[in-house]
Parts: sequence; C-alpha cells; structure tokens
Amino acid sequence: MAELGKGVTAGKLALNVQKRLSRAQEKVLQKLGKADETRDTAFEELVTNFNKQMAEGTKLQRDLKAYLSAVKMMHEASRRLQDCLADMYEPDWFGKEETDALAEDTDTLWLDYHQNVTDKSLLCMDTYLAQFPEIKARIAKRERKLVDFDSARHHFGSLQKGKKKDEAKIAKPAVLLEMAAPSWAQGLISAHQVAQTNLSYNQAEEELGRAQKIFEELNVELQDELPALWESRVGVYVGTFQSLAGHQEKFHNEMSKLSQNLNDIMTKMEEQRQLKKDAPAASKTGDGAKSEEANHSESASSAPKLQSLVTNGSNGELPPGFLYKVKAVHEYTATDNDELELNIGDVVLVLAFDNPDEQDDGWLLGLKESHWLQKKDISAKGVFPENFTQKV
Repeated sequence: MAELGKGVTAGKLALNVQKRLSRAQEKVLQKLGKADETRDTAFEELVTNFNKQMAEGTKLQRDLKAYLSAVKMMHEASRRLQDCLADMYEPDWFGKEETDALAEDTDTLWLDYHQNVTDKSLLCMDTYLAQFPEIKARIAKRERKLVDFDSARHHFGSLQKGKKKDEAKIAKPAVLLEMAAPSWAQGLISAHQVAQTNLSYNQAEEELGRAQKIFEELNVELQDELPALWESRVGVYVGTFQSLAGHQEKFHNEMSKLSQNLNDIMTKMEEQRQLKKDAPAASKTGDGAKSEEANHSESASSAPKLQSLVTNGSNGELPPGFLYKVKAVHEYTATDNDELELNIGDVVLVLAFDNPDEQDDGWLLGLKESHWLQKKDISAKGVFPENFTQKV
C-alpha cells in the first residue's frame, strides 16, 4: 500500500475521511430531528465551567504580564531619575556617597521585585494554564466519539429493524425464487440470505460496542478531572495574589525606607546650605559684639577663662563633658527611657559619651539647656538623632 506520509497510509486516510463524513451526516440528521442525540446536561455544565475557568485564567495571566511590563517601565524610569540625580550631585555636597549607595539599593530593589513577582505569581499561572490545552483536546475528542457512538447506535438499530423484515420475507418462499431455482436449491439460497443478514448485523453490533467503550472511557476520565480542576482555581488564585501582595508589601516598605533616607540627606544638605549662607552675617555680628566688649574690660578678660572652663568642664555654668550646642529643627518623640524628647527650637547641650563604643552612628548624647540652667542636673540627659538638629 502506498505511503502518503509518515505513519499515514491510503487506507488510514480513507478511514479518517469516512469517519468525518459519517459524523457530518449524523450531525445533520440530529439537527434535522431525524436522529436522536445523546445528551448529558451534567457534563455540559462541567464543560461550561471549564471554558469559563480557562478564559478567566488566560485573562489573569495576560494582566499579570501587563503588570510586570509596567513594573519594568517604572524601574527604567526610576533608574533614569537616579542617574540624573547622580550626574548633577556635586562631589563636595553633603551625602554624595550615601546618595550613590541609595541609587544602587533602589535599582536592586526594583530588580528583586520584578523577579519575585515573575517567579512566584506569573510562573504559577503559567503552570496552571499549561494543563488546559490537553484537557480541551480530550473534551473535543469525547464529542467526536459521542457522535460516533450515536451513529453506530442508529446504524445498529436500523439493521435490527431490517433483520426482522428480512427474516419474515425469507420465511415465505418467493414465487420468483421458486420459479428460478429447483426446490432443492431454495433452502440454500434462503440460508445464504440469512447468513448475509446476520453478518452485517454482527458487524454493526461489534462496531457499536467499540464506539461505546471508547466514548465511556473518555467520559469517565473527564467526569473525574473536570470537577477537580474547577475546584483547584481557588487555591491558584489565593496563592497568586497572596504572593503578589506579600512582595508588594515588602517592596513598598523597603522603598519607603530608601525614600526617607534620601529625604533626610536632602534636608541635611539644605540645612548646611543655610548655615553657610548665614555665616557672613554671624561673622559681622561677632565683630560688633567684640567692639562692645572692648568697652567692658571685665567681660573681655573673662572670655579666655570661659573657653578654658568649657574644655575641662570644671565650671558650674556648663555640664561636665560639654562639647557644643545644637538646636532641634524637627520634633522627636522618645521611644525608650534613655532617649531625649525634642520639640522644634529646643537647645541641647551635646555631651561626650562616657564610653565611645556605646555611641551609635547618627545619634548624640545631650541635655536640654533649659533643664541645666534651672536644675544644674545631668540626670535628664538622653540620646537623640543627630539629623533632627543643627549646630548653633
């Protein structure tokens, strides 16, 4: 037999064509109402749910991809913005190194967020949807096998009716048969007709059995799989959005910290700019004060003594360990009993730590000047964030 292609012979091709023609004929007869159609409303509902589930999952997958595309675009925009800041940030400005480090941390945070959402949410949806094409193909195959089963059933039924009629005719010798053959041959002819009828009948019965078996095997499998697949959507959606929400929360928390750090750097740089701006005026005021002090010999002579007493802390006017003064530019609420609470405008006397190893980066030890002037007591000293104050 001639080969028409890999694994395909003329016989197989003819058989497939015949099957398609038989199915098409059966569907036409069913639509015209000339043949009954096997219906399973429960299974049809399962198929409706399957199609809905596949459509919803496909839409979610598409929207997740669009979300990730937007995240990537935001990352690119953030990177360009950080690059712009780095380019215009002059080396001698406050926090240059910190600003560059923040840019790197921000870029890493965006990359991690995009990768986490891809790995934990999008890939979960990809895996979930990967099973739908194969099940959809088996549902279509079940539909074809159901048509084959109906066709075989109708064919067998028509042969059953025809067999009864033929048997009735064969039971009564025909006039023509009697005239055309001798009496001894009439029995052989009748037996042959019965055998031919039985052969067609048996073949149709076997074909019906095969069609029914194939259909029922597919039907039973899908009856078990489709409800389980329908229920699985809840867990998939919960896992996808729970993971997405968790990564969003972590990303925004970390980004908030980086943004706060950048804001603190900008605030400190502005404060230093103001200090430099006010320095000339302060110098002129100092010169005037010195002129006035020149008229008071007692005050002028006491200045060196005061300076000496400030370095060794032996004078009662300033607390032991006094270094310099700062003024609060932001309110700070103490969160522990060793911290100093600040209100805007408070003047704080900065003190040296007894043990330098106890000092944390960005924190100072101090005592409010108002408390010291009233009570001359350093028991109310506490630590406070340096970036909430400026030197005076």
